[in-house]
Amino acid sequence: DPTAHAEVLAIRQACEKLGVFELKDCELYTSCEPCPMCLGAIYWARLARIYFANTAQDAAKIGFDDSFIYRQLKQSPSLRSIPTIQMMREEALAGFRAWTEKLDKIPY
Repeated sequence: DPTAHAEVLAIRQACEKLGVFELKDCELYTSCEPCPMCLGAIYWARLARIYFANTAQDAAKIGFDDSFIYRQLKQSPSLRSIPTIQMMREEALAGFRAWTEKLDKIPY
């Protein structure tokens, strides 16, 4: 499972144990500066602080180079190396509208 990074697993376990999806009072300790996926999960979980030991440059030196992903994120979806094609926008917007009208939603 390429998403089973320690940071993501820790976030999942903390949310389950605490019964919440927002970890605003929590801090994360990790062996390396988080990768783009983990950083996204950290922001979605709204962690208060991150402590890390090794840098992204240290990780790149041993083969964990995330710079390609960061460059891809700056690209328009149509220019990314993995074809990313928008489809069915109007139908999908109906789901967003239903969410905004939902009375018992948990706001993100």
